[in-house]
Amino acid sequence: MQDFKLYFDLGWHHILDWQGYDHILFLLALCGIYTISDWKRVLILVTAFTVGHSITLALSVLNVVHVNSALIEFLIPVTILITALSNILNKKPKPKAIRLKYTLALFFGLIHGMGFSNYLKSLLGKSSSIVVELLGFNLGLEFGQVLIVVGVLLLSFILIMIIKIKRWDWNFFLSSAIFGISFVMAAERVHAILN
Repeated sequence: MQDFKLYFDLGWHHILDWQGYDHILFLLALCGIYTISDWKRVLILVTAFTVGHSITLALSVLNVVHVNSALIEFLIPVTILITALSNILNKKPKPKAIRLKYTLALFFGLIHGMGFSNYLKSLLGKSSSIVVELLGFNLGLEFGQVLIVVGVLLLSFILIMIIKIKRWDWNFFLSSAIFGISFVMAAERVHAILN
């Protein structure tokens, strides 16, 4: 149980680390356009993302899947950029667009899971029994994600319902800012793929 707690703590500290803010940006883009009243949609989105990154985190750490880390580090901001752009372009989401968003969250989770796996592999080293560590780290990541999502939903609620900022204005501002940041991140990382 001591290893479980250690890796649980490492998981949630990793997702909340401001130096690795790309995962926080993705969650902001994914959930920032919603309010607390949309909690069911957010739950489905985050669950789809979780399923995706849990699968590839496990497969990558167990050495079943091998992907160039420079490519993954480039694709992570691309997932953020696409999610932010989707928010901007879908002013009034239709049911098909919402289903597409769930599918993209699952697919993008696969990419983010491979990004998490590089960090986890470096922690595990040559350890032969990694089930407890993998479970602890993954649950820690989920706990950190829940903290971020609750914070984002509360911020959206305060800005939209209390301060009375128009929902579209908040969506456009947040998504545009995230789009710009992720574009710069992707541009900075593209050289690593080409070298």
